[in-house]
Amino acid sequence: MNYTQRDPLGTYKAPFNPPLGPSTRQGPGPELMGADTLIGNSVFNGSDEDIGSIKEIMLDMRSGRIGYAVLSFGGLLGMGTKLFAVPWDALSLDVENKRFSLDVDKERLKAAPGFDADHWPNMANPDWAEGIHRYYGIEPVSSDRPI
Repeated sequence: MNYTQRDPLGTYKAPFNPPLGPSTRQGPGPELMGADTLIGNSVFNGSDEDIGSIKEIMLDMRSGRIGYAVLSFGGLLGMGTKLFAVPWDALSLDVENKRFSLDVDKERLKAAPGFDADHWPNMANPDWAEGIHRYYGIEPVSSDRPI
C-alpha cells in the first residue's frame, strides 16, 4: 500500500504535477506529507529490488526533524524480520512509483546494523547515530543546523 492509498483525509488527491503556469495544486504533497501516510510504504533500491517497508518514523523531539525511518526487511509472516534504522536523509521519495528509494543493495542491507522488535538500540546515543550515518554514507545532522 502506498501513501495515496493510505490517505483518509484526501491530502494527496490533487495532482502532483500541475501544468505549466500558476500552480493549481492543492494540498501538501509531495514536499510536505503526513507521517501517518508514509508508514508501510515500500522501499526499493537502484536495482528496482524491494528492500523492505517503512515501519516507523523516528522524530528528533529537540530539533523537530525526522531522524530515522525504521525499515523491516526479510523474514516470513513477521518471523525473522530484521529492523533497520536508516537516516531519513538516505531515503528519497519516488513520486512516480509512489514509494521510497534507498541507494543500497540487498547484501549491504542484510549486513547493516539491525535489531529486532524486542531489542531497539538507543537512537539518542551519539556514537550509535554516527555509526549508522557512516554506514549509509550520510553526513549526520547537527542540532545547530537550520531545518
